[in-house]
Amino acid sequence: MSKDKAYEALCKRLKELSALISVNVLLEWDQMVIMPKEGSGARGAQKSAIAGVLHDKRTAPELHDLLLQLKEHEGDLSKVEAAVVRVAGDEYQRHSSFPKLLAQRIAQLESDGYDMWLKAKEAKDFSIFAPVLKEWVDVLRQKAAAIDPSKPVYDVLLNEWEKGMTSARVDEVFDQVGKDLVPLIQDITHRGTAPDNSWLKTEFNEDTQAKLCKEVSVDLGFQLSKGRLDVSAHPMTCALHPNDVRMTTRYKSHDLAEGLTGAIHEAGHSLYEQGRNLALDGLLVDQPLSMGVHESQSLLYERLVGLSLPFCRFLLPKLQAAFPKEFSGRSAEELHAAFNVMKVPSMVRTESDEVTYAMHIILRYEIERDLLHGHMSVEEVPGVWKAKMQEYLGCVPADDAEGCLQDLHWACGYTAYFPTYTLGAMYASQIYHHVGMQIPELDTQLAAGEFGPLREWLKEAVHQKGSLYKSADELLLKVTGATLDPTIYTRYLRDKYYKLYKIEG
Repeated sequence: MSKDKAYEALCKRLKELSALISVNVLLEWDQMVIMPKEGSGARGAQKSAIAGVLHDKRTAPELHDLLLQLKEHEGDLSKVEAAVVRVAGDEYQRHSSFPKLLAQRIAQLESDGYDMWLKAKEAKDFSIFAPVLKEWVDVLRQKAAAIDPSKPVYDVLLNEWEKGMTSARVDEVFDQVGKDLVPLIQDITHRGTAPDNSWLKTEFNEDTQAKLCKEVSVDLGFQLSKGRLDVSAHPMTCALHPNDVRMTTRYKSHDLAEGLTGAIHEAGHSLYEQGRNLALDGLLVDQPLSMGVHESQSLLYERLVGLSLPFCRFLLPKLQAAFPKEFSGRSAEELHAAFNVMKVPSMVRTESDEVTYAMHIILRYEIERDLLHGHMSVEEVPGVWKAKMQEYLGCVPADDAEGCLQDLHWACGYTAYFPTYTLGAMYASQIYHHVGMQIPELDTQLAAGEFGPLREWLKEAVHQKGSLYKSADELLLKVTGATLDPTIYTRYLRDKYYKLYKIEG
């Protein structure tokens, strides 16, 4: 078979596989948003069946034969074609390493685990969830050993979410970030003067919040003809296709900022998905490079844009129109200061501020790493969680729902995912720092609600590149001229919060 015919046959298979993956994503979105409570058992069976079909497609001998043929023509492939073959080959190797029954067991456990997590969280009792977490630890160890027994379990799983990253590198980066942030948090707490946000501590109608968040998301560039915004227990973005991107958030009448920043965060994810390269549609290489890179886009919009003074200048008139009593007479400077108060105590990750957030991630990373490597038992999780919360953030959760049952990640098998949040924050800081040099008038544009130049810059530099690069470092080198530099992130936080809290230093 010629190179062109082999490549055409490969693309046909990859597009069929991509369509089936979208069906699976649709089942996940439905379960999180609108599925009846009693539907969880049937949903588990449905996902298991889809997982079996996906596994067969991903490990088909015909797919392997095409990859081998194209490897023989490696020197004749274009840059894009070579990337398509590389990504498809990586996926084939990973999925062909473990048996179909294990893939189906994982899919069933995703559904069962989510259902049990909801019950445990409602009861505020980790012991209800513990058996599921034990099963996940066992399953994930089996999976990692099947994929690459020569590497630490955590490294194998981390590579699924963050290509090219290792736990040794994460340890190195997080150790430095922790050394910078723990004293910074203490400094802000004890030496700083917190901005006044008392005027935001009132009730805000949730329906009005939802309308406002939808409007802001559209202003940022989210296209409703290619997506939708709903409510779920846990904010998320489910991308079936660049033309079908579904985001959810949640609202609390007593916390306007959570719903607003949550919507902006998910809009950042959604803009990435809607901005993917349709010329590569369905070829896997059009998929986002990594979850860290994905998080960089959501956090760039949520924090570096959404929590900035220029954005507050844009947002204030909208808030005054939606909630005239609460925002009449307020300035953009007051809004900016109030939105950027460090949470004390910072108990819940999704409700935390940008200073304390990374310590929430480091805590989770250390627990899941030690669980997978056998340095901690599942039963120890609640106690270790409380001890690390006290050490890193100076507070202790009142119960398991406020503590180790906060997140759905472990329930759905998203272990080794947590580091991508803070890696993403660091990527975002570095990218945004570079954008500021490329678009000198950026602050003026944001204040005027002109988000197009930033959106198009990111679309061209990041979104449309998909997985053409092999790692986030390679992407950062191309986009910013340097690999990851964590000091840009910690310096940004220090400079911003020392100014907000009037700390000399």
